[in-house]
Amino acid sequence: MPCRFHTAQLPNGLRVMAEVDPQSYTAAAGFFVRTGSRDEQAEVMGVSHFLEHMMFKGTARRSADDVNREFDELGANYNAFTSQEMTAFWAHVMPEMLPKALDILADIMRPALREEDFQTERGVILEEIAMYADMPFWRLYEAAMEQHYGPHPLSFRVLGTKETIGALERDAMAAYFNERYSADNTVLALAGNLDFDATVEAISRCCGHWQRTDTHRRYDAIDRADHHFTLDDPNANRHYILMVAPAPAADDDRRYAASMLANLLGDQEGSLLYWALVEPGIAEEAQVGFDGRDRVGEYYVYASCPPERANQVEEIINDQIARCLDLVTEDDLVRLRSKTATGVTLAGERPAGRMKRLGRIWTYLERYSTLEEELAKIQAVTLEDVRAVYEAFPFTPRTVGHLRPVK
Repeated sequence: MPCRFHTAQLPNGLRVMAEVDPQSYTAAAGFFVRTGSRDEQAEVMGVSHFLEHMMFKGTARRSADDVNREFDELGANYNAFTSQEMTAFWAHVMPEMLPKALDILADIMRPALREEDFQTERGVILEEIAMYADMPFWRLYEAAMEQHYGPHPLSFRVLGTKETIGALERDAMAAYFNERYSADNTVLALAGNLDFDATVEAISRCCGHWQRTDTHRRYDAIDRADHHFTLDDPNANRHYILMVAPAPAADDDRRYAASMLANLLGDQEGSLLYWALVEPGIAEEAQVGFDGRDRVGEYYVYASCPPERANQVEEIINDQIARCLDLVTEDDLVRLRSKTATGVTLAGERPAGRMKRLGRIWTYLERYSTLEEELAKIQAVTLEDVRAVYEAFPFTPRTVGHLRPVK
């Protein structure tokens, strides 16, 4: 029996949806909040990610130890993540454990935000910022996004900065939470072996009192221009290059062709940059990625190499981007379609994968599409589609950043 899609909406605006599969051996649930670093004010940058941590520090009913212990007693696989545009909290359990897992998840979605916990967790966040500052790719990526998006909030760092996290106050976090973590800005996605009607009734009891705020996302204008910058790092022994350029948005059907183009250019194996840079030993890494976001998107091109080869690597990257449509063949696209379809199918074989896919799709698009429909769109991408998306988004204007060892 194929998965059956169900959806319901509570009076307060909380959307509940599920792909129900009675033959599955497990069940998964996740709350997806349509908020992230792009929804913050500059002075509280990093508050979304900080809040993710605080969700696990206890509620009016549970201590932090209770939360972790009860999840562990269920044998749950549970976690959370924060991005520029959403924050999610999820658990994957045996079907009979789903009601209890939902009770814990719903409870932590209304955290106590105790001052003592806030001060303790601030130190954890500052350590995390310091850890990521030691990662060349992450430093370069954050700097490139700041250059690429300028004053637009998509330039904000998900973790925040030492200054914003150091100055953040608990009451400012609470105000952000009250506005953005509202019922009508949240989706509960479920998948696997579950009773949907019973689950909706349980969620109504747990979450029916959540407030509606009619909050919305800002869509500030984005100035497009070329940018170039260089970071010097006394601890680096390789040269790192990162390029960022506009690409289709998450709700643009050209995203499938854009993803194909990125993989044809810079997949880890068998791509144009792999054969031009990695296979001959000119660079250790060379890859191209595509990120479709809410009403905007970007390509990124990343490479690392010996310092003396940096100019050569950048020239080869530019050449491959300029000539990619002449170099890619139908056979390349056939292989990539199959590889992409396999990856999407594997991710959807387990309820946790289906739950995350469902939550992300609804948070971005506010509509449902089946895994089969997505696979059909992947398989339908042609070389003409790839050419059209390249002509519409020709990797310009381009932000180019270099991180190099100090000479």
